[in-house]
Amino acid sequence: MVERKVCAVCGSENSEQVLSPIDHTVSKQVFPIRSCLDCGFWWTSNIPLEKEIGGYYQSEEYVSHSNSSKGLINYLYLKVRSFTLKQKMRWIHNRIKKGLLLDIGSGTGHFLKEAKESGWEVRGLEPDAQARKIAKSINGLDLEPIESLYTSENGAYDVLTMWHVLEHVYHLEEDVNQLSKLIKPGGFIYIAVPNRNSYDAKYYGANWAAYDVPRHLYHFREKDVITLMEKNELIHCETIPMRFDSYYVSMLSEKIKGGSLLKALWIGLKSNWHAKKFGYSSQVYVFRKI
Repeated sequence: MVERKVCAVCGSENSEQVLSPIDHTVSKQVFPIRSCLDCGFWWTSNIPLEKEIGGYYQSEEYVSHSNSSKGLINYLYLKVRSFTLKQKMRWIHNRIKKGLLLDIGSGTGHFLKEAKESGWEVRGLEPDAQARKIAKSINGLDLEPIESLYTSENGAYDVLTMWHVLEHVYHLEEDVNQLSKLIKPGGFIYIAVPNRNSYDAKYYGANWAAYDVPRHLYHFREKDVITLMEKNELIHCETIPMRFDSYYVSMLSEKIKGGSLLKALWIGLKSNWHAKKFGYSSQVYVFRKI
C-alpha cells in the first residue's frame, strides 16, 4: 500500500482522517479517507500500488468495464445508458459541432461509438485490457492503453472527455497538466465526477457508494475541480447536472446497507431536490482552454 499525505489541490501536508469506507466490491478492506485542513479536499489515503490497483477492478459489478447486465442495478444502468450517451453528445454539440475528440477512460467504448456515429473523429484511451477487448468486439473500436496519454500530440484535440475518470487517475496533478497540453486553444474539456458535497453523500456517509474505495482515489466538490483545472489554463464555463446518478448511487448505497429499492429512489429524489444547496450527486464540469 501507498500512504498519501499531501493534498493534490493545494499541496498542504496538514490533514485528518474523516471516514473509513469499505471496499464492498472486491477486497472488503477498509480504505481511510483524509481531508486537507487547509482547503478541504478529500482523498483516499492508503491505496494499492499502481501496478496492483487493476486487480481491484476485476468484478462483474464494475459495469463500465464488464458490460454485465447481471443483477437489477446493472440492468437499470445499461437501460439508462442509451439516453445518457445521446445527452452527452448534446452537451458537446451545444459548444462545438465536429472535430477530433479524445475520450480518456473509455471503458467498453459506448460513448466513443456514439461520438463516432455523430460525425466526430475519435480516439480513446483505456487502462484495462479486458475493457479494450470488449470495446473491439462489440463496438469495433481500437482503444489504446492509457500510457498513450503522454505520447499524444499537444494541441491536437478539439474536445477531451473524462466521464467518471478523474477520480481514478493515479497521478492527478501530472495528468491534469498533460490534459491541458493536449487541448487546442479554445477547445473544451468535459469532466464528470461524483460530488461528495451532495445530499446523498451526506445521507449515506461512509456507505455512499460513490466513494468506491480504493478505485476512487479522490473525492471532489465543485470548488476542488475548478481550482485544480484553473491552475492549468482551463477556464470553467459551466456545471451540468447528471440527475440519474443520484438514483443509481443511492441504489448501490442501499445495497451496501441492506436497504430497499424504494428507499433508494426516495433518497435519489431528495438529493435532486436539495441540489440547489449541495449540488447534484454527479456533475459535469465544462472547461475551455485559454
